Amino acid sequence: MDVRQPLPRLWLMTDERLGDGLFAAIGRLPPGGGIVFRHYSLSEPQRQTLFERVRAYARGNGLLVVLADTCERARLWGADGSHGRGRGSGLRTAPAHDLAEIRAAEEAGAALVFLSPVFATRSHPGARILGPSGFDAVAAQTQLPVIALGGMNEARFGELEHAYGWAAIDAWAADQKRKAVPI
Repeated sequence: MDVRQPLPRLWLMTDERLGDGLFAAIGRLPPGGGIVFRHYSLSEPQRQTLFERVRAYARGNGLLVVLADTCERARLWGADGSHGRGRGSGLRTAPAHDLAEIRAAEEAGAALVFLSPVFATRSHPGARILGPSGFDAVAAQTQLPVIALGGMNEARFGELEHAYGWAAIDAWAADQKRKAVPI
């Protein structure tokens, strides 16, 4: 990634539940969007093969792809960066659920942080949510760009004052209404 290029504001978090709809979901991202490739349940060879397909498709559509894994594996697999906790080289994004985890991401040199869950989400059923005011209270305390994650969509993004952008799984899926978490 060219360091002068702005970080994406819209992100897809890949997940096995997207199934055969993965590439359709990727296709819904606008150019300049980003993908955090996860697919943790696959064996390493299967995961790498799928990652390579996603990376090729994404690059053809002007999307950034970070691998949820170590910096070393992200470099070896040709990712644009890595997603996770800890230190490393290259573009790093990090997950966070509270201010302490944001501070750890800052200390580790992350370029961007995903703060979750803002709203109820199928990824973490029953998890304590931040809500819009909780999200804004935490996000306002960092200089890092903060991506809202957890039950997010474009309308909910509009409720947040301190979000740099938003990320989702279901919001990018074709059958998003069927998958929506009741609030």
